[in-house]
Amino acid sequence: MTKIVVVDNHGQFTHLERRALRDLGVDTDLIDNDTPPEEVDADGVVLSGGPDMDRIGKSPEYLEADMPVLGICLGMQLIAEELGGQVGSGEYGGYADVSVDIVDEDDPLTGSLYPETRVWASHADEVTELPEGFELTAKSDVCDVEAMSDTDRDLYGVQWHPEVAHTEEGDEIFENFLSICESQ
Repeated sequence: MTKIVVVDNHGQFTHLERRALRDLGVDTDLIDNDTPPEEVDADGVVLSGGPDMDRIGKSPEYLEADMPVLGICLGMQLIAEELGGQVGSGEYGGYADVSVDIVDEDDPLTGSLYPETRVWASHADEVTELPEGFELTAKSDVCDVEAMSDTDRDLYGVQWHPEVAHTEEGDEIFENFLSICESQ
């Protein structure tokens, strides 16, 4: 059975990320973000959302752990920041229902949602510049980088929260990430 761990960055929806994976039949654990990657036996990692880049623990170390990584909200932002991209304050601010344009229909994480989907997202902070090696896979009227992928390194990020009921096709993001993990 495929195992995917959720690294807890203190987000308010983190437990729902674990539940979404468990509901797909995935062996999953919620682990503290101070857990070093070498202590984790998994086929993939979800870096959860959270309130503060100063509270990400050892999360950046998972980017070098040689397994697929899905960053959600703050998780995506830390991927960008750690790998040379830029993160800044969003113009829009708090949580909202957003229509997202999927710009890469071949992307293994978001492509199945092409051409658009409705999501629940916070835009207090957002990726403003992609790190080297990443492709833009989704955007919206309120955020230029709603999702990004580096398929060579199996690093993926979404600004929105696929784990909440307000996101229309959120389960599909987790299903697609599971497929990525199983193809390794």
